[in-house]
Amino acid sequence: MSDPLANSYYAATAHEWRPRSGIRGDARCDVAVIGGGFTGLSAALACAERGFSVILVEAGHVGFGASGRNGGQLIPGLRWNASELEEEFGSERADALFDLCWRANRVKARIAKHGIDCDLKAGHLEAAWTPKDFDAMRREAGYLATRFGYESEVVAKADMAAHVATPLYHGGIHDPQGGHFHPLNYAIGLAHAAEAAGVSIWESQRAYQMVNTIDGLSVLTDWADIDARYVINATDSWIGEVEPDLGRYTVPIMNYNIATAPLANADALLPSDAAVADSRFVLNYFRLSADKRLIFGGGERYSQTPPRDIAAFVRPFMAQVFPQIADTKIDFGWGGAVAVTMNRLPHIGRDGNIFYAHGFSGHGALVTTLAGELIAEAMAGTAERFDVLANLPSRPFPGGKWLRRPLATLGLLWYALRDRLG
Repeated sequence: MSDPLANSYYAATAHEWRPRSGIRGDARCDVAVIGGGFTGLSAALACAERGFSVILVEAGHVGFGASGRNGGQLIPGLRWNASELEEEFGSERADALFDLCWRANRVKARIAKHGIDCDLKAGHLEAAWTPKDFDAMRREAGYLATRFGYESEVVAKADMAAHVATPLYHGGIHDPQGGHFHPLNYAIGLAHAAEAAGVSIWESQRAYQMVNTIDGLSVLTDWADIDARYVINATDSWIGEVEPDLGRYTVPIMNYNIATAPLANADALLPSDAAVADSRFVLNYFRLSADKRLIFGGGERYSQTPPRDIAAFVRPFMAQVFPQIADTKIDFGWGGAVAVTMNRLPHIGRDGNIFYAHGFSGHGALVTTLAGELIAEAMAGTAERFDVLANLPSRPFPGGKWLRRPLATLGLLWYALRDRLG
């Protein structure tokens, strides 16, 4: 399995983590977790804190998937605006979703509880690509303040220079509750906390099937069969390899990041040190690292074959936003798949004693930790908050095994074209 963290800034600056190996032969536990990203690690940790015995298996290494290579942007909420959630689901469900996905910052809580060193910074800016986008942002900010008492800063176009040194955007919303971090170091910190709570982590061990047994469930892996009362499938882009039916609910989008060499003018580029994401469908998103590099994500590919030169692929998007560093040295380029659902809401639920959470659609750096903890909560017998997310609507992509991805790609290309047409 090729490593999506090859030539990654995060891998180059990760805290020490020696590979964990599993066992050859059979094992038994209360909870078997498949996947060593934010969802799986937080679920394993929360289950262990509740007294369950837990084995976590990961085909690669901790943080191998999107959790270890994402843009590091901590954006409160879901891909739908809070006003859209209320319009679609009514005030009671909107209140419950808001409390979980905007107010309950479980990432910050875990970082504080376990002393995780992951370069946590406050502040996130949503930048308006068009005047129409800014008008919509301003209305949403007013709605959040009036309806929920959630305060953010409306930034007019003339004031954007206080946050980002580009004339490209037509205003934005600065959310002090958002922020950014080093995602791989957060994953490693969760893994250390999980082990301290008693979780057994097995890396380089692929789980390829789940079967029912007389006593419960069995997870079949490369080297061992794990008998468990409960299974948590937290494999996201790879979920179809373990449960093909769940694979119908997402398609992978390939996303790529670069990190420049340290910049002498870094603070001038992003004076407030906020993370920034713009409002285009195929968005640009960027932030400063702790050592003053610009970490920039831009463009998407719908083929799973990566570009020959990731830096060359992403550089034009960076140069459009920041022409003043168009020719700067790029030290790192990396990327991989992000699992996207039809409606961009996560697909979370359970089938008997099998729990799953996937399809965070590029908006999961905060909500994945929450999802893992809610699964543990439901497993322990209190499912009310889990059900708030599990009851979000979902449906599989059309087209079956062979046409699902091509049909989804056509739709995605149409929205990308709308970006270019304005």
